[in-house]
Amino acid sequence: MQSVEQIRQLFPALDRKHNGNPVAYFDGPGGTQVPRSVAEAMTDYLYHHNANTEWAYPTSAETDAALAEARSAYADFFNASADEIAFGANMTTLNFHLSRALGRTLSAGDEIIVTELDHHANVDTWVELAKDRNLCIQTARMIPETGQLDWDHFESLINARTRIVAVGAASNALGTVSDVRRAAKLAHEVNALMIVDGVHYTPHSLPDVRALDCDFFLCSAYKFYGPHVGILWGKKDLIEAIDFPRLRPAHHSSPEKVETGTLNHEGIVGAGAAVDFFASLAGDGTSRRERLERSFDELHARGDALARELWEGLSQIDSVHLYGPTPDLPRTSTIAFTVHGLQSRDVARRLSEHGLFCSHGDFYAMTVVQRLGLTNEGLVRAGCAVYTSTDEVHRLMEAVRSMT
Repeated sequence: MQSVEQIRQLFPALDRKHNGNPVAYFDGPGGTQVPRSVAEAMTDYLYHHNANTEWAYPTSAETDAALAEARSAYADFFNASADEIAFGANMTTLNFHLSRALGRTLSAGDEIIVTELDHHANVDTWVELAKDRNLCIQTARMIPETGQLDWDHFESLINARTRIVAVGAASNALGTVSDVRRAAKLAHEVNALMIVDGVHYTPHSLPDVRALDCDFFLCSAYKFYGPHVGILWGKKDLIEAIDFPRLRPAHHSSPEKVETGTLNHEGIVGAGAAVDFFASLAGDGTSRRERLERSFDELHARGDALARELWEGLSQIDSVHLYGPTPDLPRTSTIAFTVHGLQSRDVARRLSEHGLFCSHGDFYAMTVVQRLGLTNEGLVRAGCAVYTSTDEVHRLMEAVRSMT
């Protein structure tokens, strides 16, 4: 497995300086820097293979092959089949499309369960559908003190009218990792579909859709070192059975029936290259899935150690308040905090003066921030990525301490 120092050499953006300081990117949960291999794959496609699909000339055939390879990469990434992988503009757009398709099967009074812990891409998509179809939205509570789902309340919402359960595998605001298998078991006991927002989960844990026992899993490649492309995995039999809105000449089989219009071919090539980037960190040999497993195991351990150090360091600063699960509970390497007397935007701005780039606000997890009583202040979010070093974590802690 490559060291952090070796990995950092793969990211040109890490050479940037701001105010004379080396830039440290702690904005990982909102988007990551891109390794050279991903950008080069996209450039190579645009320079040498760019075409539309399914036409009888070489660059079109090369485009077909490139898209097929990207589906194969995500089949390995999700532990799935290539004919279950669909691409789109982003997770939100794909989820809106999925919700509209599933809405055709629902009746007035049917129920959909969402949670207070989630990004609104996996909440408001279903709220909007409920408006159109006269459906009932049931919202499972989060526990503000721990940043976790209230499972007693969640279970109380499951009933014979439940048709869809939509849960985020990890909170993009707090780093909480939720028990998707538990939610899926409850959903399937009442014959409801289990839909997982894996956007924040995927950069930190290798997805296994079979083990998670979900029906659909959505994520965005720009969260894990790829370009701005969304990916949807769905069980083939479900995709084949669902009446997705589509043009008559378009494909009617899985996975293309999920996709609309001409796709972002260069983005899909880059998204596939992001999977190969992860696999390359483990070195040569064995299958791509096995190399991905080795890489993610090591990266998870590194991220956990960095997050623990950051949590413990910030907790020793009197003016800092931390949110979300403690390091001994299931979580990602994303730390959310506030500094007493300062708006989150002001904290992020002052950190940026030190070359430390952190995100701030509600991150489209608006309900989380409301439940924490931080609607006006917002949260500061520091996420550790594959290129985050111990030195950068120490710089961040010292910069926060200097504000007090």
